[in-house]
Amino acid sequence: MSVASSTYLVGSFTPEAFEQSLARCAHLPAWWLDRKRAAYARFAAAPMPQRTNEGWRFSNLSTLTLDGFNLPAPVRFDQLAHRELGVTGAGHLVFANNRLVAAQPLDASTAGAGIIFDTLQNALLQHGDLVKSHLLAQPSKLGSDKFAALHEAFLEDGAFIYVPKGVTATLPVGVFHYASGAGAAVFPHTLVIAGENAKITVADFFRSEKPAEAHFACGGNDLYAGHGASVTYLAMQDWSRATLSFQFNATVARRDARVLSLNLHAGARQARHESFSQLQAPGAHSEMLALTVAHGTQEFDQRTLQIHQAPNTSSNLLYKNALLDQAKTIFSGLIVVDADAQKTDAYQSNRNLMLSDEAEANSLPGLEIQANDVRCTHGATSSRIDREQEFYLESRGIRAAQAQELLVFGFFEEVLGKLEHQELHDRLTEIIREKFRNQ
Repeated sequence: MSVASSTYLVGSFTPEAFEQSLARCAHLPAWWLDRKRAAYARFAAAPMPQRTNEGWRFSNLSTLTLDGFNLPAPVRFDQLAHRELGVTGAGHLVFANNRLVAAQPLDASTAGAGIIFDTLQNALLQHGDLVKSHLLAQPSKLGSDKFAALHEAFLEDGAFIYVPKGVTATLPVGVFHYASGAGAAVFPHTLVIAGENAKITVADFFRSEKPAEAHFACGGNDLYAGHGASVTYLAMQDWSRATLSFQFNATVARRDARVLSLNLHAGARQARHESFSQLQAPGAHSEMLALTVAHGTQEFDQRTLQIHQAPNTSSNLLYKNALLDQAKTIFSGLIVVDADAQKTDAYQSNRNLMLSDEAEANSLPGLEIQANDVRCTHGATSSRIDREQEFYLESRGIRAAQAQELLVFGFFEEVLGKLEHQELHDRLTEIIREKFRNQ
């Protein structure tokens, strides 16, 4: 493969590394291999983000590097230090270092209903048309074109979930992604397709095997909800504190569909999350939720886009961040209402709870409205915990750190309470508690 002389920084992701990755996918359809080649060419030709890029405003660019990472060797499930999955579901898939290492098939009743829960590689071979229509079908629009192309180029495997028309999965399915080994580069992906009037809950977990290892994680997910479908997607990001993380979410909601996406951000030294939601037909609704616990010198960069393309659609975005120490968060969100999207009802809110005078929260909410009969609101707040509340708890024998934790959970409950599945609610809560214990 030849790369033009105008190639920009590729770091460790050289043409030779790409060819090695491509060779492991040689048995997959030709159209997918061609897409991967085109993606690598876009990655190599795209510059790294610059300070003049509005999509990277407030971001720390000096710490972005593609050097020092590697496509890791395989690892067995029984070699992983973290093997507690912590959720009861209809089935699960476990990936480590870009490969499937363990799986629990769907229970008989779920499988009998026609739900497909498999790897992306198997889906490419057995359900190629479905995958071709929905896998990475939405273009990158929030600034990380170079990293989105890198993800597509080096994506080797992931999870594929398909729910046929009229089928409800009563239990969630779980997908677990691990990075193992110093410098490991992982490219997780989850594709969810819910047919007409189907219903599914998916829980995605992202973890490093060892908390001291540095990793590069460049992941994505595609959520498609057909007419009248309901999709609940929960992502729990708990990479090591030395990891550089990118995650791209693309959601499409059709007529009367409902999509709830909740992302917990806990790990990584620097994490960027981009969420793009399209309301494509009347009655579609998207609930975009996120919780962040940031401490030390962590940076969490959140970029969102809500596009209303049809009348009588609605969206609700609520991102809550709790910041300790010298941590930093960035939120930049935009609601776009097309000219034909009359009767749109869209809401966007970013709320920051400052637990330190040295923490930094940046908020940039925005609207772009082309219709004249809509209701759209946006806002952002940053405030400290009420000292009287802290004093009240401490006066009853609760230590300062525990008092902060209790107050943060009170702040987060508005989002946590939207989860109908109690076990997932509890798992999310436990990850947040672990974050406070490991400060």
